Amino acid sequence: MDELNLLADADARGLRYTEGNETRRVFPSNEAIAALSAFDEPLPASGLPAGETLALLDGVGSPATTASNGPRYFGFVIGAALPAAAAAERLMLAWDQCASTFDNSPVSATVERIAGRWVLDALDLPRESAVGFGTSATACTLAALAAARRALLARQGWDFDRQGLSDAPEIKVVVPELVHITVKKALRILGFGLDRIRYAPVDADGRVDVARLPLLDDSTILCLQAGEVNTGAFDPFAQIIPRAREAGAWVHVDGAFGLWARASSLASLTEGVEQADSWTTDAHKWLNTPYDCAMAICRDPQALAEAMNCDAVYSTASADAQKNLTLEFSRRPRGIPVWAALRTLGRSGIANLIERHCAQARQIGEGLTRAGFDVLNRVVLNQVLFRCATDAQTHAVRTAVQASGETWFGGTVWQGRPALRISVSSWRTRDEDVEALVRLLAGLNQNNPANPANPAT
Repeated sequence: MDELNLLADADARGLRYTEGNETRRVFPSNEAIAALSAFDEPLPASGLPAGETLALLDGVGSPATTASNGPRYFGFVIGAALPAAAAAERLMLAWDQCASTFDNSPVSATVERIAGRWVLDALDLPRESAVGFGTSATACTLAALAAARRALLARQGWDFDRQGLSDAPEIKVVVPELVHITVKKALRILGFGLDRIRYAPVDADGRVDVARLPLLDDSTILCLQAGEVNTGAFDPFAQIIPRAREAGAWVHVDGAFGLWARASSLASLTEGVEQADSWTTDAHKWLNTPYDCAMAICRDPQALAEAMNCDAVYSTASADAQKNLTLEFSRRPRGIPVWAALRTLGRSGIANLIERHCAQARQIGEGLTRAGFDVLNRVVLNQVLFRCATDAQTHAVRTAVQASGETWFGGTVWQGRPALRISVSSWRTRDEDVEALVRLLAGLNQNNPANPANPAT
């Protein structure tokens, strides 16, 4: 099979897969998972036909996917890929650009620069900020925190690039008790030491308690959250950040999904977040671009550019070249699908997407309460946290839901007990999908007054 026919075959298979998003099992069957053993073969001594390879990938692989690109996947904040973003990704793959610098790819550098400007506009963050398009919130947090440490040390006259960490002044880190694991991972990789992190106590909603905030000074990195992963709650930025800035601390905000509330009528939830020094957010979550696309945003462009600089004698570029803002030297232009999503949605489309999902989350919360579940959070965003009367029932509902193939969401632990967490973030999710989810759960809950299995009925 020649190249063009092979690509046409791949396009046709991709289209057929997309057409099945509405009806596919949300989690693959046991049979589909067992069939994955077909991939477990020795490396061929001689190359096999490309068409045969593609057929195997589709025939065995497609049935074993989770339908996260469909309307009834509620596990984690995983947005389905918007058609415009997915189409841009396909064209971008055909271009096969190494998007490190303008010299490598003029179109990539130009489109990503505009995408960064639009992101700042949509999120109403300081327009002078640098925007680096990285692989994930983990990688982008790593970049932002590296820039933060370097900048704080420089203020004390310490040249981190040349002197490293040995004998360097201590940089302290304060994070919420419920800080996301990706922030912990970034801190661990950067060598801060998990036992040396200082934790800020949180309230019943998972928000940092201002009255119990640890002492901050000009040697402190303070991490806050826009959208706690279980409750969707926001730290009180307007109360905390001015205090941190007065002390000379660097404030970083983990806004992997919650920061997008700023682009909607729910922007008041983020009041004061624009005063931070750096932010991270994902496009592949609530903006519904393909994986992997996240952003490191830094108020001081020079701080991020100097920390991430990787100019070489054979490859120099401007400070705002993406290779000088992210961890990667060789990289794909992942900002292009962001540009496509933003251009196609526009300001009103972004707001509508966020507001619809938040309304659907409230609808789910209200429905689950009527069905006898204990909804544990104030549903202020797109997260619904709930449990049954007993831990055993909570586990049983989770198992039944995941086995049903009708929908999928996962479990968590809240205040020491098992709980269930629903995230609404797919552009494909309609109100009827939400209603079907509530009906399914109501039928499974033994505490539902309308459930025939309930001994009280």
